[in-house]
Amino acid sequence: MPLRGEKDREDFPSEDSTQSDSKTCGNILVVLSWILVIMTMPFSLFVCFKVVQEYERAVIFRLGRLLSGGAKGPGIFFILPCVDNYARVDLRTRTYDVPPQEVLTKDSVTVSVDAVVYYRVNNATISIANVENAHHSTRLLAQTTLRNTMGTRPLHEILSERETISGNMQISLDEATDTWGIKVERVEIKDVRLPVQLQRAMAAEAEAAREARAKVIAAEGEQKASRALREASEVIGDSPAALQLRYLQTLNTISAEKNSTIVFPLPIDMLTYFMKAKEMS
Repeated sequence: MPLRGEKDREDFPSEDSTQSDSKTCGNILVVLSWILVIMTMPFSLFVCFKVVQEYERAVIFRLGRLLSGGAKGPGIFFILPCVDNYARVDLRTRTYDVPPQEVLTKDSVTVSVDAVVYYRVNNATISIANVENAHHSTRLLAQTTLRNTMGTRPLHEILSERETISGNMQISLDEATDTWGIKVERVEIKDVRLPVQLQRAMAAEAEAAREARAKVIAAEGEQKASRALREASEVIGDSPAALQLRYLQTLNTISAEKNSTIVFPLPIDMLTYFMKAKEMS
């Protein structure tokens, strides 16, 4: 006496027989389609021949199954009416502007980050067969990847290491979209917007740092100037002629100004004589 499970299996046709019947039915439909094409020639040629551009590929399905040989194009390709349908796939690089994403950084700072993703279809057949909408899926993944990447880094790294973050995002997106037939070529972070209070605090900090550097530079300049004056005084003190020339140069500078003061230059030797006479007295 056969078991109940065996009896049920006998009632239903096997999978191999179902596939065989489906294949036979498909072959009959293909033959009928060829007969229709031959009977309606040459008018059927306008329906059967299609053209795709250099940057496009055509993925053909025959009775719901992918046609062997992969994507067709560029140029002319042939389809059978009633049994074939095809999908055009654009292989050109697309640009997706990721909308601003509110991200909480590793050091608990809320920032708004937006980016640009450049991608293209690398495998037309996979992009149609493996995912419902490859472009929409890639864009959603780009948004989540941007949030996840920024959430694992502190604010100072986000502001100073944009190129490194962009490279890591590009690698992560490219690995995830490889099974969708998508190639992510480049990712660029456009802008990082900080809260207003944080911007004011950073501006005050930067201004204080600039003032501190200005004071240090001014102090260093005064120090160098004092050293230069000391060296100049030593040189002038060792040479009376240099002192006389410096005196004349100073008088020339004073007389060049527009004023009512009359300057009578006296030889420096006379002043030295009067000074010595005063000391003797």
